[in-house]
Amino acid sequence: MNFFRKILFSAAVLGLMSGGTAEAAGKIVMDGSTTVGPIAKSFAAYFTKTTGVQVTVSESGSGNGAKSLINKTCDIANMSREMKDKEIAAARAKGVNPVEHIVALDGMAVVVHHPGNRVNALSRAQIRGIYQGKYTNWSEVGGPNAKIVVIQRESNSGTQDSFKELVMGKETPITKNAETQASNGAVKNRVGSTPAAVGFIGLGFVDNAVKALKVDGVEPDEMTVKNGSYPITRPLFMYTNGPATGVVKQFIDLKNTPEGKRMISELGFVNR
Repeated sequence: MNFFRKILFSAAVLGLMSGGTAEAAGKIVMDGSTTVGPIAKSFAAYFTKTTGVQVTVSESGSGNGAKSLINKTCDIANMSREMKDKEIAAARAKGVNPVEHIVALDGMAVVVHHPGNRVNALSRAQIRGIYQGKYTNWSEVGGPNAKIVVIQRESNSGTQDSFKELVMGKETPITKNAETQASNGAVKNRVGSTPAAVGFIGLGFVDNAVKALKVDGVEPDEMTVKNGSYPITRPLFMYTNGPATGVVKQFIDLKNTPEGKRMISELGFVNR
């Protein structure tokens, strides 16, 4: 009996050494960004099919993804922004060492109703003016005579944080009249059903229901995101506790494979 227990113990140790708790459990748990969600879910379906390892993907927002990694309740935190200094400090206080992996690039698309709004382009200054409440009617920025319905994301969203950083700046608050939606999909649906609305979503969520505007004269597409000429461009992250190993590394490394690159591209995001 003692010999049998030693064998089981040795197997468990080897499993932990080769791939950590995820490999030992035969599954990977992911949580975080709704922007990264489509990539994570596409990777998960392919990875489970090809390896048999079960992958669960929750989309509770970048901030909650960071919390899950800090609390050791996920193996990978999906985030559409970098971890904040205070999150890294909280992680290290709990013995967690966040390591970032850039999985793709994203152009944050500023979207209006299609075909109900004739505006095709705005400058970042105009977008900032709309979101701070300086402009309240589309006629003030070359559009129809209609009150602008401003749509933002919730405070826990990495997309919201990226928008504030890349468009608003630290000193300019978003108007209190802005309506809040909980996901990229919810913003797209609200703008797609509201002729006077404006919102911002990940490039991979743009479809015929909405129109993506040129920003500072540049169209958001694969080329302009990759070369950095589109001004609202950001990386998308997967974070692990320490360097990725075992099945977690194998999963994240999908981004470097022809199949992974194909999935990223087909979802409307941009390979590095």
